[in-house]
Amino acid sequence: MRLLQMRQLLPRIGILFTTIFNLPVHAQAQGDLLITPRRIVFEGGSKLQEINIANSGSDTARYVISLVEIRMKDNGTFEFINVPDSGQLFASNFLRFFPHSVTLPPKEAQVVKVQLQHTADLDTGEYRSHIYFRAVPKQQPLGDEKQPDSPQTISIKLIPVYGITIPVIIRVGKNNSAASMSDISLTMEDTIPKLNLTFHREGNMSVYGDLSVDHISPSGKVTPIGSLKGVAVYTPNRARQLHVALARVNGVNYHAGKLRLSYQEMPTQMNAKVEVLATSEISLN
Repeated sequence: MRLLQMRQLLPRIGILFTTIFNLPVHAQAQGDLLITPRRIVFEGGSKLQEINIANSGSDTARYVISLVEIRMKDNGTFEFINVPDSGQLFASNFLRFFPHSVTLPPKEAQVVKVQLQHTADLDTGEYRSHIYFRAVPKQQPLGDEKQPDSPQTISIKLIPVYGITIPVIIRVGKNNSAASMSDISLTMEDTIPKLNLTFHREGNMSVYGDLSVDHISPSGKVTPIGSLKGVAVYTPNRARQLHVALARVNGVNYHAGKLRLSYQEMPTQMNAKVEVLATSEISLN
């Protein structure tokens, strides 16, 4: 933790809390909290699902669990909202979960159960909210804080509060969504090859999958050079931009051959068939 000191006339201590959010699409680990799966999808006859959380750290940690609403922006970042955008449907009114808080000793795990409720009259479409796991910072007992060097000094303690959100999605009716890629280009940034592209979504539900990138040499040799897991375009968004850093691999010439992109769906059921949602190629010549 960082201690900032500010010269003031009043000898008092103030505490400022900052929050660091790890939003969907990124890794399912923040601080010492590990979460699986990375998302929950209710479809078909599914009514109850489980989230496994584990404390990978060396100290006991407490987490408060809640439902929040999130908007995906066109650049792939996220922000919290209270009112749905046009075409966006929240799932929170149709979900219950338990427990609402957990205390995990080091290396211990806990199951959080998520259950549907009041869904009999839901219209066709996709409903989405996010479960937020917020770490509760340890409170230092009064009198234990480091005292300012001078009675004329204010000490402001910045306490980071870590959190992870994962999407919880309810799908009602047939999924007719499709994905495509456009505006694909390759740039070099400080000798690092960078792939830029736009993902497009059509249909009534979101798309979610893994992107893989291969280099194909003029002689036909295929070399994996990049991948990105958990790429989503959530409703109601129709498109999002994406930037992927590619590997510098011996024998790969980024000025010859072509790049092949493949976007594969992440199955929501175990042992389900992996579906290719979109493919594309660009020439490097």
